[in-house]
Amino acid sequence: MARESAKEMKSRAVRVARTLARLYPEARISLDFATPWQCLVATILSAQCTDKRVNQVTPRLFAEIPDVRAMDAASNAEIERLIAATGFFRQKTKALKGAARGLLERFGGEVPSKMEDLTTLPGVGRKTANVLLGHVFGKPGMVVDTHVRRVSQRLGFTRETEADRIELDLQKLLNPSEWTAFSMRLILHGRNLCVAHSPRCGVCALAPDCPRAGVGERTKL
Repeated sequence: MARESAKEMKSRAVRVARTLARLYPEARISLDFATPWQCLVATILSAQCTDKRVNQVTPRLFAEIPDVRAMDAASNAEIERLIAATGFFRQKTKALKGAARGLLERFGGEVPSKMEDLTTLPGVGRKTANVLLGHVFGKPGMVVDTHVRRVSQRLGFTRETEADRIELDLQKLLNPSEWTAFSMRLILHGRNLCVAHSPRCGVCALAPDCPRAGVGERTKL
């Protein structure tokens, strides 16, 4: 694909977004939660862990440690026991305890709805904050995980490697109202077709708008 202008890239991004919307009409995270705090906890636990595994762990966790104050009061050993199956449980326990303490000290125990506030909490980077913005507070949130990074790079929407820079590049391509759904659909596409090894370019509906189409294994349905 020849070098394109910023206007041409935006037009291509709109086409890609429309195609993804047809492929994945229901675009939301697959983590289970009922409150902003539960969403925050589940997203922290999802680091280096599948959403499926997190969803297996959180029902018991939320039953035994139901809210911010309970998390603050719980012992590290108790939390580690409940979240061990998600991996990196000591680091995640520290993040959960730190987030609970930060919410109690600075936000009255309530999860804030602003990026600049969320990212002051231990264990909360822009990815986690964008999940909360988009799925809890109904605000634009461009989530960048490993799938979004890979697919957006293959689509030629960014040359960056750092998540925060990728986020900025993607935000320039679409209206803010589309950020949350677009990033969720990129995640689903990265899981289903545009996988890390041997992407299934032969059956990919994005191929007409992908400069890397054909690099993967050509698989027929």
